[in-house]
Amino acid sequence: MKCTVSASKSFVRGTVDKRLFSSFVEQLGRAVYGGVYEKDHPLADEQGFRTDVMDLVRELDVPMVRFPGGNYVSNHNWEDSVGPKEKRPMRLDLAWKALDPNQFGIKEFIEWSKKVGTEPMMAINLGTRGISEAKDLVEYCNHPKGSTLSDLRIEHGSEEPYDIKMWCLGNEMDGPWQVGHKTATEYGRLASEVGKALKLFDPSLELVACGSSNADMPTFPQWEETVLDHTYEVVDYLSMHMYFRNDEDDIATFLASSLSMDSFIENVVHVCDYVKAKKRSKKTIYLSFDEWNVWFHSNEQDKKQKEWIVGPKLLEDVYTFEDALVVGCLLNSLLRHCDRVKIACLAQLVNTIAPIMTETGGPAWKQTIYWPFYYASKYGRGEVLDVVCNVPTYENKRYGTVPYADTVLVYHPEIGELDFFVVNRNLEEDLFLDLDFSGFSKTPTLLEQISLKHENRKAVNDKDHPNEVHPIVTEGKKLFASTLQVSKMTWNLFRFSVVD
Repeated sequence: MKCTVSASKSFVRGTVDKRLFSSFVEQLGRAVYGGVYEKDHPLADEQGFRTDVMDLVRELDVPMVRFPGGNYVSNHNWEDSVGPKEKRPMRLDLAWKALDPNQFGIKEFIEWSKKVGTEPMMAINLGTRGISEAKDLVEYCNHPKGSTLSDLRIEHGSEEPYDIKMWCLGNEMDGPWQVGHKTATEYGRLASEVGKALKLFDPSLELVACGSSNADMPTFPQWEETVLDHTYEVVDYLSMHMYFRNDEDDIATFLASSLSMDSFIENVVHVCDYVKAKKRSKKTIYLSFDEWNVWFHSNEQDKKQKEWIVGPKLLEDVYTFEDALVVGCLLNSLLRHCDRVKIACLAQLVNTIAPIMTETGGPAWKQTIYWPFYYASKYGRGEVLDVVCNVPTYENKRYGTVPYADTVLVYHPEIGELDFFVVNRNLEEDLFLDLDFSGFSKTPTLLEQISLKHENRKAVNDKDHPNEVHPIVTEGKKLFASTLQVSKMTWNLFRFSVVD
């Protein structure tokens, strides 16, 4: 199939915030206990952190990690997770019907974050708790010294404040499943007052208000409008969550999933700007897409898991090659909307619907979805250019007209590089892309092509075959730069030099 693609460096859609490649760690399943923290593992360091997992996280270069939830946070008392480990209580995690030993608490999370080179994004319990507990948590974490709670942190072994700048005001408070579920008005009023208290402590804090848990919620988008009516001038971001599934094994529909992400983002942007106009505000609300991923493989096995234990094997999706293609499309969608989506968190980071898997006491390995995230994180931090694509399409019952090529182009002017991400949704035919990059002063030179391809769309990476799905790198000198051949059903990154 022949296609044409044109772009110019003069037409910039937006500049990517590095936090678009963030992630999420919740005390859910084995994300923490058996994932990032396993004190008896042969490769654990002196603090119980798995060094093999830390190596893989560093490789992903995740700039920020959201913690501690997620649904978990709405029934969590932060005071349980500080102080001497031997004195911390064992609690019931009502969200996931598990035991929570509180051995990986705030101090451990901050120290782990420093070791892997990431910044903390802390979620506050606004389900069972409120203003007083929220301001106490911020004082404990961020005040230097001289107050009761900052001195308690020092007594607990942290002389320097944690200086956490990003705070989530609750989690999925629109969801009836949430402990402490609230109406939009109830949540909006509470979030407004909590936000005000936090900004009085430190105006530089960045605050995220809860948006809808997904686009299918019956309260969407009225929830966003009501919440923003209360919080517009005190918060900086509105959250978005969305997960994607292929439980009917309809590959053509599954590969088009990113169109629903596009629509969700664009609708939320419209609501934000409507409230901005209604309030006659000069402030723009940005978006934090702080939960997104493919999630459906583990649904049946989760029903069989034993309840009220530490670290149950929950949400352990084993990702296929086709899942990696979808994740590639979802990353393209986030990049295309980088003018408004400034933060995004792949949910989650280890074991629980995650790019990294581990065996308790054994190895860690990269799931198929690791690779599109890795390359987007490495090469997606630049200026996203408008791309005009004339490509064939197919008709889909759910999404209508779907282009076979899902593309995004990222320009790095400081080094003179173009990075062109392409997913070919066509299951039968290769695409041939004729490029028109005449908007650059020098004809682009192809440096390399990186591809994910596999004959079996259900192929997985597991403990015994950790590299079944892996990137294939072809040097540019072996390729013709003006026309790109994109194999059927593949994810691709084409890297160009445009140095003058």
